[in-house]
Amino acid sequence: MENALTLLAVLASFMAVIGGMYGIQLLLNPQRTARDRIADLTGGREQEDVLLASQPVQRVAGSVAALAVADNEEEQNLIRTWLTQAGFRSRGNLEAYSAARAGLALVMPLLAFIILPDMKTIYTVFFALLFATVGYYAPSVYVGQRLKVRQAALLKPFPDALDLLVSSVEAGLGVDAAFQRVAKEIAPAAPELAVELQQVNHEVSGGIPRIQALRRLDRRTGLAEVNSLVNVLTQADRFGTSIAHALRIHSDMVRTKRMLAAEEQAAQIAPKLTVAMILFILPSLFIVLIGPAGINVFRNLIPAMSGQ
Repeated sequence: MENALTLLAVLASFMAVIGGMYGIQLLLNPQRTARDRIADLTGGREQEDVLLASQPVQRVAGSVAALAVADNEEEQNLIRTWLTQAGFRSRGNLEAYSAARAGLALVMPLLAFIILPDMKTIYTVFFALLFATVGYYAPSVYVGQRLKVRQAALLKPFPDALDLLVSSVEAGLGVDAAFQRVAKEIAPAAPELAVELQQVNHEVSGGIPRIQALRRLDRRTGLAEVNSLVNVLTQADRFGTSIAHALRIHSDMVRTKRMLAAEEQAAQIAPKLTVAMILFILPSLFIVLIGPAGINVFRNLIPAMSGQ
């Protein structure tokens, strides 16, 4: 009986390790190579061989991912959108994310048995549950942190890119040509935003309506400023108003909003410095001022009082 349980535990650990490694590999490498995309379009034999060779691994990873994937389709779509906004755009991003969560939740408890082999059973179970919880939520924390970094990288150059867009439109370029010119100009300083604008141009060139391409841009970024830009362009295109004038107003609003955000951050410096001063500076100051007096008291006054 013990040998059977040991064998089952080893098999479960093996499946969990494979699923976790596959999920982490897909999560850390969301972009497919150009060879993969060309093989998909041409139906190359090499791609078929790769798919046939990876089917067992994909089946194992899919079984592991099923343990953590949400049953609600709406929630699955929200998670896919969240992963896309964080930069994971592969078709199986949800499955890879779920496989990473489930795999780490199954693998991490093994560390408790490896690191803490001689502890009592209750403590071992506690640390196993703790490690499983950490493994389950670690991919979520990683994706959330990557989302914050990516949105900050998109938002920082956005007002300057919007000014370039306004100048291009006012100079006589069309919206599509203006997007292409702005993407080319800001590529060295803001590659993330340039890639997003180039994606809009590629989709429009591929036959997707401009409004739909802009909606996809909003969905990929998740920024309120981009959503406002999409709404401005949509309304200007629908009602036939001047796009240059609408973009000029929106550019001023975005720049004012960034200035207000900078002023808000500057206003938070004083309270933060006060907390730091109370926690770190005042204790040191008290030690410097009161320390010599306290030493004199212990050296002179207390012995004198003890002598009396």
